Amino acid sequence: MLTQLKQTTEYLQSKIKEQSDFVIVLGSGLGKLTDEIEDPLSIPYDEIPNFPNTAVQGHLGKLIYGKIHDKKVLVMSGRFHYYEGHSMSTVVFPIRVFKMLNINKLILSNASGGVNPSFKVGDVMLIEDHINMMLENPLRGPNIDTLGPRFVNMNEPYDKEMIKIAENVAKNHNIYIHKGTYVALQGPTFETPAEYGMVQKIGGDAVGMSTVPEVIVAKHMGMRVFALSVITDLGGADMKDNYFTHEDVLHVGHKAMPSVISIVKGLIHSLPPSF
Repeated sequence: MLTQLKQTTEYLQSKIKEQSDFVIVLGSGLGKLTDEIEDPLSIPYDEIPNFPNTAVQGHLGKLIYGKIHDKKVLVMSGRFHYYEGHSMSTVVFPIRVFKMLNINKLILSNASGGVNPSFKVGDVMLIEDHINMMLENPLRGPNIDTLGPRFVNMNEPYDKEMIKIAENVAKNHNIYIHKGTYVALQGPTFETPAEYGMVQKIGGDAVGMSTVPEVIVAKHMGMRVFALSVITDLGGADMKDNYFTHEDVLHVGHKAMPSVISIVKGLIHSLPPSF
C-alpha cells in the first residue's frame, strides 16, 4: 500500500503544483458542483496510477483541481463503492492519497434514503454521526503505523465546527436542513421495507451505500470531515408502495444541487485559512 500511495501521490504532484485546501467527494447525481470550479484541471481516473474506474451512472470518474472562492480544491467526481466489487482498501485509497498530499479538510456528499418521518424527498441532511453496517471496516488487518493509530477515536467523526458553519450558511440562504445519523449498508440493492424499518429503529435518519469507510480512514489519518446527504427517496416498514430507481435518485440529486452548492461553497468561503 505504501508503494502505491507513493506512486499515486508523486503522479498527482507532477500534475498539480499547488497544495489544495479542501478535497470534495461527490455522490450520485451531485456532479454539477464541478461547474463551480474556477480554472479547472481535469484528470481522468484511468490516467492516475492505482486508481480504478467507477462504473456507476452519475459518477463522472475524474479528479478536478481548481478554485472555489479563492480556496484551492481537489474534487473527486465519482467515488469507488464496495458493492462494485472493490476491496475496502481500494474504496478508501483516494482518501489516503489526499492526506499524503497534505490536504486536511474533507467534504463528502452522498445520495441517501430517508427514514426519518420528518424528511421529504430533496431535503438536505448534515451528517452528525453514523452507524457502520457494511459488515467490513477499512482498518481491519495489520495497522500501518505511519498512516495512523491502531485504535481510532470516533467520538467526533464529523467536525462540529464545520457543521455549525454550514448551518449558518444554510440559514443565510434560506435553505431548510436536517441534522442526523447516516447508516451505511453494503448495497447495491435498495433497502426492503423491513430494512428501512430496522434502520429507523436503531437510530438512523438516512441510509446509503458509501461515505462511512471514507470517514473512518480520514479520521485514522487525522483529517477534519464534513458530510451531507441529499434525501433522494423515502422508505419505511409502512411504505411498501414506494418504488424508485437509480435514475430517480440522479434526478432528485440534480434538483437538490442548488442547495448543496450553496452550502458547500459557503462553508469553503467561511472557514478561516488557519482552520
